[in-house]
Amino acid sequence: MIDHIELRSRDLAQSAAFYAAVLTPLGYAQILDGETKGFSDASGPDFFLVPGEAPDQAHYAFRAPDRATVRACCAVGETLGALQRPPALAPHIHPNYYAGYLTDPDGRLVEFTCHQPA
Repeated sequence: MIDHIELRSRDLAQSAAFYAAVLTPLGYAQILDGETKGFSDASGPDFFLVPGEAPDQAHYAFRAPDRATVRACCAVGETLGALQRPPALAPHIHPNYYAGYLTDPDGRLVEFTCHQPA
């Protein structure tokens, strides 16, 4: 099980604003606003951004409790011009795999997914 993730960002302020917006439907808030930007939900801080060169290839997913939350995260991302693929079922993964995809300001693929039936 992953405890936390830390990502490098070329534009820390832009990335922090992006994640603050798209993670809100998941119950996240930015709790650190110094050289490290940190985000937390009710279970504690687990997502961090630091300055630096971002890797060219990265893909990670945030698990949502339901499909409506996946749609809400992607809707926020769409208003930011970040929607890559709208939420849809991916039955080739499993029958209830529902996911939508955004591209963050550093070009990384950010997935929001739900494994629950509709």
